[in-house]
Amino acid sequence: MRLLVTGGAGFIGTAVVEAALDAGHTVRVLDSLRSDVHGGEPAVDGRVEFVRGDVRDSDTVTAALDGIDAVCHQAAKVGLGVDFSDAPDYVSSNELGTAVLLAAMAQTGIRRLVQASSMVVYGEGAYLGAGGPTRPAARLERDLRAGRFDPLDAHGGMLEPLLIDEDAPLDPRNVYASSKLGQEYLATTWARSTGGAAAALRYHNVYGPGMPQNTPYAGVASLFRSALERGEAPRVFEDGRQRRDFVHVRDVAAANLAAIEWTARATGSRAFNVGSGNVHTIGEVAEQLSAHSAGPAPVITGEYRLGDVRHITASSERLKSELGWAPTMTFEAGMREFATAPLRAAVL
Repeated sequence: MRLLVTGGAGFIGTAVVEAALDAGHTVRVLDSLRSDVHGGEPAVDGRVEFVRGDVRDSDTVTAALDGIDAVCHQAAKVGLGVDFSDAPDYVSSNELGTAVLLAAMAQTGIRRLVQASSMVVYGEGAYLGAGGPTRPAARLERDLRAGRFDPLDAHGGMLEPLLIDEDAPLDPRNVYASSKLGQEYLATTWARSTGGAAAALRYHNVYGPGMPQNTPYAGVASLFRSALERGEAPRVFEDGRQRRDFVHVRDVAAANLAAIEWTARATGSRAFNVGSGNVHTIGEVAEQLSAHSAGPAPVITGEYRLGDVRHITASSERLKSELGWAPTMTFEAGMREFATAPLRAAVL
């Protein structure tokens, strides 16, 4: 199969490319190598045909699609962002870029798409309250400022966090989340109008070798690892008890290959959570990385970001049952590897 991977020089894209090559596919990469993501020129596998260009440029995209059987769309601006002034770049990079790609795919007759989405489209995770399953409203700043981090039910009662599945209501709570959901809606419309197949992979917290370093748009595991690389203690926001699902990048790459195979036998669009299925706290991640790197112990700061959610963990049963995928990396082994694994060059 001839595969185009947009954003294929990035953290997850690189892992997807490596897995695809190992599976015997021919791979072309389209990547702009934007400076706020890449610190210097990344190494690109010599077996790959590399096209440097922006996914928002229709001529570049059309040329990159020549002879391609399926597209794995990883190119995106990621992370919570610095402030709302990032909004135009998120919308342009993610939604406009996806629209340009899908329009070119429609014109060239390519009908197979796997798209990188995110857990952020859900907003808060799933909870169980006294009245049954519930989805709490966004947390109030006055509560966060007072150190009250856990969302409560309408009567002030405690809620029990649950695993969230793909049928949960969608509630994007920041610009990045809105743009990822916009990408999903565009892919759904494209699949309906062309008869194509689109798999939206809702990544949970991806980590592993080759993560970006020293960038405000990186994931929390990367921020902790970058601090330890500098000899500093990881700074853990809130009380460190935020629940997440941390999934290794090689397992995410395997999910992409499974989804690409799915597009060969499907039509329409379908979302799939990509997570390990195991719950860990952000504080545990910091502790594991500090211990395995012999670095300073984490510091619990009590700081917060208004766009953050408290708990969100994945049910990946749909991905397992329908695509035959299963994670292979345990949390303990993955954190031990990641604690000393090389990171990407620092973004200055």
